[in-house]
Amino acid sequence: MDVSRKIVIAGTGSGVGKTTMTIGLMAALQRFGRKVQGFKCGPDYIDPTYHTAVTGRVSRNLDSYMLSHDTVKDIYTRASRDADISVIEGVMGFYDGKNPKTNEGSTAEISLLLEAPVLLVVNCQSMARSAAAIVRGFQVLEPNVNIVGVIANKVGSEGHYKLVREAIEQECNIPVVGYMKREDHIEMPERHLGLVPSIERGELQPFFDKLADLTSATVDVERIWELAQSPAVTLTSNAEANSVFRSRASRPEAPVRVAVAKDAAFNFYYQENFELLEACGAECVFFSPLAGETLPEGVQGLYLGGGFPEEFAEVLSANETVKQSIRQAIEQGLPTLAECGGFMYLTESIEHTDGRKHAMLGLIPGSVKMQKKLAALGYRDITGMEGNFLLGSSDRAKGHEFHYSTFQPNQDAVIQSAYETKGMRGMKQEGYINENASLVAGYTHIHFASAPELVERWVEQCVSFQKK
Repeated sequence: MDVSRKIVIAGTGSGVGKTTMTIGLMAALQRFGRKVQGFKCGPDYIDPTYHTAVTGRVSRNLDSYMLSHDTVKDIYTRASRDADISVIEGVMGFYDGKNPKTNEGSTAEISLLLEAPVLLVVNCQSMARSAAAIVRGFQVLEPNVNIVGVIANKVGSEGHYKLVREAIEQECNIPVVGYMKREDHIEMPERHLGLVPSIERGELQPFFDKLADLTSATVDVERIWELAQSPAVTLTSNAEANSVFRSRASRPEAPVRVAVAKDAAFNFYYQENFELLEACGAECVFFSPLAGETLPEGVQGLYLGGGFPEEFAEVLSANETVKQSIRQAIEQGLPTLAECGGFMYLTESIEHTDGRKHAMLGLIPGSVKMQKKLAALGYRDITGMEGNFLLGSSDRAKGHEFHYSTFQPNQDAVIQSAYETKGMRGMKQEGYINENASLVAGYTHIHFASAPELVERWVEQCVSFQKK
């Protein structure tokens, strides 16, 4: 049997320290000279940014709700092929996912799919033997998962840690491989404003170094290396032949060029979305509206991803040359997809919670207003509306929605919605298609691997635009 090394860092719930432990373990393994590949369960964009900064390799999302099981395995095998070990950060609690009655969309499901050993991070504050009851419950809820060890977080002292370890190892028959103290004062840096530029400037390196020091001091990294040995993930020949990432026979004779806005304001993209564009014959050309870069010349498509345009609204608003270059191209029919932050950028204005308002591109008749509470969160099953060149009414894709703003159309505006989406709270129509049907925009982030045919349609539209 072929073997590999992979480990899932799971938690008993959100906020128990999964990200801290994951980054610390990645940094410590790097010091041992290991080549580490990072992964994140679920749709989150922020944590993979940290993984990428620590490991020097693009971290990938593994999402068993948005993607088929074969595609999850495909993404894993492609990314981990030349790595010494894969470290997979979980999402929420180990068993939390799409459905409270099943493992669907959970970290547990990913661990089962990949036959991956699991380290369970437990917040042991104010408990000792009770920690064993928690771990035992996680073991018996799904007997097929392979929880191979525990990390005790937020212990009060080394003596407290020993009490926890003795209880868990006696009752659960698995090792407790280390701990972090409550007073270690580990606080994750700001997780949105300035995250990308601060990483690019190297400002978080001292934080990563501190985590590596703390992890190496109180966690048995070599033991984790041993526990991570597990069966290699293999694809069936049929799954390999039908991989969504295979080069398409319908590729255009000459590549089309798709401009992609990528900077601190626009950075929420799945790497696989770029790879699918390339598989279909598109070349991604990156540019930064925030840095004053106008739309690249000679492009046949435009991708405006999500991010935090509201945090940089003043700069984005003031750059009229950039705004005009994008506005003019879309009005001339450039096939464009704008998601969440990109959608906000194309409206008339973004208004902050304190009433400050900044003018945006004005291509979508209405304004965005920020609010202090979440406006939307969760998975979306997506169907295209009439005029959507990416998804038709009989097509299905999957994605995710997460934002603190609401879109308020102008009173006299005629809004042609881009999507009909289904979430936990039912169906709704959202987004916008412009008059010449070249723009598809909305709050929903789509994972292209859930519907690769939409990428083929996009490239076809780019070819048609090129011929015009």
